[in-house]
Amino acid sequence: MTSTPGGPDQPPYPGEDPQNQGYTPPPGGYEAPQGGSYPPPGPGAYPPPAGQYPPGGVPGYAPAPAQLDLGAALSYGWNKYKANALNWILFAIVTFVVVGLIDSAARGFHYDTSVLNAQGIIGSLVSGILSVLVQAAFTRGALNELDGNKPSFADFFTWNNLAQVFIAAILVWVITTIGFILIIIPGLIATFLLWYTLAFAIDRNLSATDAIKGSFELTSKNVGSLLLLAIVVIVLNLVGALLCLVGLLVTGPVTLIASTYAYRVLSGGQVSPAQ
Repeated sequence: MTSTPGGPDQPPYPGEDPQNQGYTPPPGGYEAPQGGSYPPPGPGAYPPPAGQYPPGGVPGYAPAPAQLDLGAALSYGWNKYKANALNWILFAIVTFVVVGLIDSAARGFHYDTSVLNAQGIIGSLVSGILSVLVQAAFTRGALNELDGNKPSFADFFTWNNLAQVFIAAILVWVITTIGFILIIIPGLIATFLLWYTLAFAIDRNLSATDAIKGSFELTSKNVGSLLLLAIVVIVLNLVGALLCLVGLLVTGPVTLIASTYAYRVLSGGQVSPAQ
């Protein structure tokens, strides 16, 4: 109601709040949005929070494919190797020479007439340690390739999580050895299931047992694609070995990078562009 001086109260004007008489709405025809809230800003109005990226991962890196493509894995391995062949070949040659010399020396100790002499034990121990270091070095180099960092010769010797890597290697050796004693086939199955143990230990700094679990889960869930990859890897390296071992300087790194590509793809890890 409104009132005039000296006159009776008048009914409210149309649209006027009876409880708030005397208030005049601001001009311009502004109206509250339906539902009592304002619409969200359009796309691109605000940047994403710090440290977060849009779907697809970190900009500049292709998201890992949902499924493993054997041809893509081998092509990826070849392209990465081709772009950094000198360092891969140099490291492989040095490895073959050093491992060959130490292995020959260790075998020489076993020709002693004693059953188990101290030199033979030390030689076998050194060979085992060197074997783990070589596997870790090659795995580190392949992971660097997947990260988009071409490994230099020195990068192969950048080991991490080494204690757990050794423990994992020992556990894998024990498991597979027991498997091969049990009519070979269990050993082959164990070798396949534990294929990526070192990759998990090095790439994700996992404990030995967690790395074994990670490899088991990955391979057991992707038996078909990984079994086919394993067969191709074996065949290619056999062909490389038949070429006076020189072919292994190519097939070895290529298949290793391809296998590491499979590991990253199937575990949802980072995959840098092939070229």
